Amino acid sequence: MIANWLLIYVIFVGISFLLYTPKLVQFFYAFQKPQHKNATALRKISLVIPALDESKVIGDLFDSVDKQTYDKEHFTVNVIVKDAQDPTVELAKARGYNVFVVPEQTCKGEALDGYFKQVASGLAAYDAFVIIDADAVLAPDYVSELNGALEYQVDIFLSRKFIKNYLGDRSCRTVFSNCSALTYPMIDDLGNNYRTRRGLPVNMCGQGLMVRREVIEKLGGWPYRTLTEDYELKLDSVLKGFQSMYYPYAIIYTEEVLRHKESYNRRLRWVTGFSQCDKKYKKQVKQRIHRERAPYAEWFDCCFALVPIIMFIVTTIAVMVGGAALAVRYAVQGSELWTSAVKWLIVLPFLVMYGLVFCYCSLAMAAYRDVFKPLSIGEKIGTLLFAPLFMLEYFPIYIQSRIRARKGMKWEPTKHVEYSGGVQSTAEKQLAKVGQEEHER
Repeated sequence: MIANWLLIYVIFVGISFLLYTPKLVQFFYAFQKPQHKNATALRKISLVIPALDESKVIGDLFDSVDKQTYDKEHFTVNVIVKDAQDPTVELAKARGYNVFVVPEQTCKGEALDGYFKQVASGLAAYDAFVIIDADAVLAPDYVSELNGALEYQVDIFLSRKFIKNYLGDRSCRTVFSNCSALTYPMIDDLGNNYRTRRGLPVNMCGQGLMVRREVIEKLGGWPYRTLTEDYELKLDSVLKGFQSMYYPYAIIYTEEVLRHKESYNRRLRWVTGFSQCDKKYKKQVKQRIHRERAPYAEWFDCCFALVPIIMFIVTTIAVMVGGAALAVRYAVQGSELWTSAVKWLIVLPFLVMYGLVFCYCSLAMAAYRDVFKPLSIGEKIGTLLFAPLFMLEYFPIYIQSRIRARKGMKWEPTKHVEYSGGVQSTAEKQLAKVGQEEHER
């Protein structure tokens, strides 16, 4: 009986691995950046900052905006609030930024749509719009690099994410924030580098997302309302033919939550948003890919990439549950085989699953090694050892998200990290060091 269960497990793991092969190919592109572009013109760029009750954290972002090396005459800062009495209004006006009040907003998508509708008559004045969260910090050359990126004939650009928590002291990061930080190289370096090279729609993150004016004009604003409006844009890009790319030279610092509960709820919101988008777009995406005979890589990436992972995890859990039941049965019968059932059907499958995810997280950390430099050796080891458990938690999150997607889930504010000061100067030093090392290589 144990041998039969083990054989079933080996077969299904083998099938899952073979089905996942196209994804494995993407990993070879992890360390191949697109060509860096030097701008041939100064373009007009709008920084768009949704800022619902963000007055306590937005100061660091404003400081980083004021220190941009890009010509101040060629970019504007536009802050979106819900209430004209929000303290953010005075903070923004004191720096000469534009403020837009969108009182009907209930989500980020509505805030953005309200802004684009208010400036509809003046869209032609801009070449591109950059969406920035209020808790972010920009590298000093961020807007300059985005201007260079516009040399590419692409509609949507994705920035590279550094971690704002690492600009503070040790209290500004935990194992949960460190594990969450691994999400970005998994999406970008281990996936979007490949998609950029192959001309496929990249997986998008609304933080540091730049879109050309023509995209906004074609959309008639910002029509996305799910919990993950960035992923919704990715699927709609497939339908509308928008081209996108990952441009790692434009660096934005993003903040990660510190505690498990906050991290769990944040991931649940993401995955619930993915479920909402799948329900809304996947049928149309499949029809479009079939109709236009899109490359297999695009079909796999948009419609099938999660299937091998889910198959592997479900098989592993099923075998472990079956092994536990079998171990109990043997123990009740007084058979010593219960120890073999535990060893081969519970411990072994768990170690295989843990080991594979550990390797994946290690590759992500290697691709993200310049970002993780502020961490001590102990923190890096602790992050890698805990990361597989953090990633495997996505399975129950995925199941819960399917229920939440039906019942509905509202956007909730995230608790921000408190910094002792000096965030922007630390960012400048860190970026200067990274730039020097890039030059030496």
